[in-house]
Amino acid sequence: MSISQLSRKNIQALTPYQSARRLGGKGDIWLNANEYPTSPDFNLTNRTFNRYPEPQPQAVIEGYANYAGVQPENVLVSRGGDESIELIIRAFCETEDSVLYCPPTYGMYAVSAETCGIALKTVPLTTDFQLNLPEIERNLAGVKVVFVCSPNNPTGTLVNRADLLALLEMTRGKAIVVIDEAYIEFCPQATMISELKNYPHLAIIRTLSKAFALAGLRCGFTLANKALIDVLQKVIAPYPLPVPVADIAAQALQTEGLKAMQKRVKEILQNRTALQVELSKLACVEKIFASDGNYLLVKFKDGPKIFKALWDQGIILRNQHSALMLENCIRITIGSQKENEKLVTLIK
Repeated sequence: MSISQLSRKNIQALTPYQSARRLGGKGDIWLNANEYPTSPDFNLTNRTFNRYPEPQPQAVIEGYANYAGVQPENVLVSRGGDESIELIIRAFCETEDSVLYCPPTYGMYAVSAETCGIALKTVPLTTDFQLNLPEIERNLAGVKVVFVCSPNNPTGTLVNRADLLALLEMTRGKAIVVIDEAYIEFCPQATMISELKNYPHLAIIRTLSKAFALAGLRCGFTLANKALIDVLQKVIAPYPLPVPVADIAAQALQTEGLKAMQKRVKEILQNRTALQVELSKLACVEKIFASDGNYLLVKFKDGPKIFKALWDQGIILRNQHSALMLENCIRITIGSQKENEKLVTLIK
């Protein structure tokens, strides 16, 4: 019997998430992972590497609570938003339960459920990339966790607030609703944080990977009512954040770090508008979808051809051609002005 055959049956059948780094590529312009194009500069101030870190680093928890406008008891810090996804599934789903998600969207919701051996229910978004509420309601039997990404990755669209509220009402007392706000800094007015007081089954996922330009740090957050956070505390690893990660995260959440983040957001939004204008002039572009994130979803007349041509020239994008409803589409991270200009020149 092979080692593979000794693994769980669902793992044998599992197709792992194809992250940007797993897909590889040899490029000098990386516009495939929704990262910021340059790294912020931090110096370590805590060098107690001989000691285990705090289970939930106080400076990080308080810093993020102050930033998000919640109490420290409403915050759980984890190894990126991805760990939060899996923690919620592990904490709330029995083997007979289901997870519901709405593609096209972030692939880790499905992979995490499959890894945990939990059944998946999919209710595709509508043609304008909004929730299909009647179909969701028809499929709620046995569902314990619902994942919604807003702004949605890879489409860039915000989910209608009224629809999110309707979803929270129809799941009250039945399921946890997880709203992934990884890109919320690019449209802060759309956050659902103010609804935490009204919905004890609401969990919000956040990250330092995007607007904070700290994807390499792997630091994410779950925001929820204390009772929900307390459940997650039971299953999270004893020391999720290494000392250097907690040190840099705490610095990023101080006044100067927040100012730097807001400056980056302003720059990205300006570059997004400029890139959208230039792409709209190209004959090979069929449609550019409106975006509230740090990326654009672009439909080309021949998406795979454009993707391959740019890949071969060292510009690495995210091919969405095989995703539901996204034939010929490519997701393009907003890079620096220079990177965006080179991208357009090479497409021409």
